[in-house]
Amino acid sequence: MSSATKARDQRHHQNGVTLIELMVVVLIVGLLLVLMLPAYQGQVRKAGRTVAQAELFRLLARQEEFFVNNRQYAAAFNDLGMTADTAYRIDDGGAQVATGGIYLITLLMEVSGRGFSLSATPVGSQALDTVCGTLQVTSTGIKSATGPGQATQCW
Repeated sequence: MSSATKARDQRHHQNGVTLIELMVVVLIVGLLLVLMLPAYQGQVRKAGRTVAQAELFRLLARQEEFFVNNRQYAAAFNDLGMTADTAYRIDDGGAQVATGGIYLITLLMEVSGRGFSLSATPVGSQALDTVCGTLQVTSTGIKSATGPGQATQCW
């Protein structure tokens, strides 16, 4: 056998990927997915929580503006120029009246009518956010959360 024929045969056998090499790559990708997916989902829930916090602060500001103009707080979202009566949902793109979404926002007036509280209850996939649970803010600016996480961790 000549050296040219031998070199050509070696090159021919080195082309392609063996089944074992392919399975090793699939195994590595699978392990990375298993390890990284929970962290990714946690970050998605944290981002959803940030959306809810921003919406609660936006509603708090709208209530204060309503108070300045009317000398009382709005008893319903309709009074704030929104289309929901007592609750509405937000998705990760902002506030909207809809089914689904990631948080259900509710407005509760104090019996005296001189104060209110806003709460954002996680729904859908966001309900898996067990760290903070329902986020709450009052007309006096007190922030809290119903989950086992500390209020400083959730706000």
